[in-house]
Amino acid sequence: MPNTWKIYLLAIISFLNGSSEYVIAGILDRIAEANNISVSSAGQLITVFSIAFGAGTPFLIAMTARLERKKLLVYALSIFSVINILIAIVSGYEMLMAGRIISALSAGVIQVTLLTLAAALAAPGKQGGAIATVVTGQSTALVVGVPIGRVVASHYDWNVLFVGLGVLGLLFTALALFTIPKTVAEEPVPLREQVKFLMQPRISAYLLITFLWLGSYSIVFTYISPYFLYTFGMSNKGVTTALFIFGIASAIGSKLGGFSTDKWGSFRTLTGGILLHAMALLLFPFLGQFSFIFYILLIFWALSAWSSGAPIQFQLISLAPAAASIVLSLHSAFGQLGMAAGAGIGGIGVKNGLLNYIPWIGAFALAVSVIYIIADNLLSKRTQTKQTQSNLCVEK
Repeated sequence: MPNTWKIYLLAIISFLNGSSEYVIAGILDRIAEANNISVSSAGQLITVFSIAFGAGTPFLIAMTARLERKKLLVYALSIFSVINILIAIVSGYEMLMAGRIISALSAGVIQVTLLTLAAALAAPGKQGGAIATVVTGQSTALVVGVPIGRVVASHYDWNVLFVGLGVLGLLFTALALFTIPKTVAEEPVPLREQVKFLMQPRISAYLLITFLWLGSYSIVFTYISPYFLYTFGMSNKGVTTALFIFGIASAIGSKLGGFSTDKWGSFRTLTGGILLHAMALLLFPFLGQFSFIFYILLIFWALSAWSSGAPIQFQLISLAPAAASIVLSLHSAFGQLGMAAGAGIGGIGVKNGLLNYIPWIGAFALAVSVIYIIADNLLSKRTQTKQTQSNLCVEK
């Protein structure tokens, strides 16, 4: 199997992994009804997933650093498959919470390993596109995972979805075992050494940007179904249609982000995407009531939001090429903690009757991230100038 197709296989696995995380957003009201809890309480299933993913991934990646990447992927996928089947079988809100925590830990290891493998399998100069392909797989979970999840939950019990995730997980575990090549494991990096990465100004800046980017996204996306149902008065069919449109645009946005990163660089891609993302969130409360404009804004939001993943990840790998897994695990950690914070803040807004205006909070967070992006770019140029001057002095 050529490496291109192996990267697409990684993207499909990423899609499955993303579905396990995002599917709940599309059936939040169904889970709340089945467990006799409020919508905001059901939303905490997303919060706890994000916290476990964010807090646990760096530890697990450090602990498994000596393990060959293909073997690590197979092990993590096996746990992922079994736990999703168990989630479908167990009953009770507390057991569901516990299952989501274990699922999150396996998902974190899977996603970092997929990104590391994609970068290793890519041709020189094509790492940005390879990373974007894997990220596209994750965002495609919004195309199929979330809206089809809602359709399935409308006709069957919601736990049927998790049985499907588990069975498909076992299938792709077998495919990965026979098709993905072995790669050299990185030297293990102790957690105290990982902290040193956080002390590097440029890496810490991009981790903070990750936190703000996904936090702002999560504020709205966690409550996307009730947002469409109650703020815009959409029907269940309308919500499903909107989720399909959003998901398709998200997948395209991820691919555009990778293409733009390879062609125009991470700074231009990231700055443009973040600014357009903020603009879309600002306009939703004003223009979302108009059906035609609503769908334009929805596409605009999805394209811009998901164009940011590839340039951030590419930049982090460029800053620490010898420890790609570590910086990507930190990226995943900060991203998931951002999503947890966003879900929590969104939940507070929902409880206080501010559902219509939570996009503005997200837009503010994005505005702050733009400041960090520009500051990092200036710092990079200044460092390059000093290095050039130093090299000239040595030559003289």
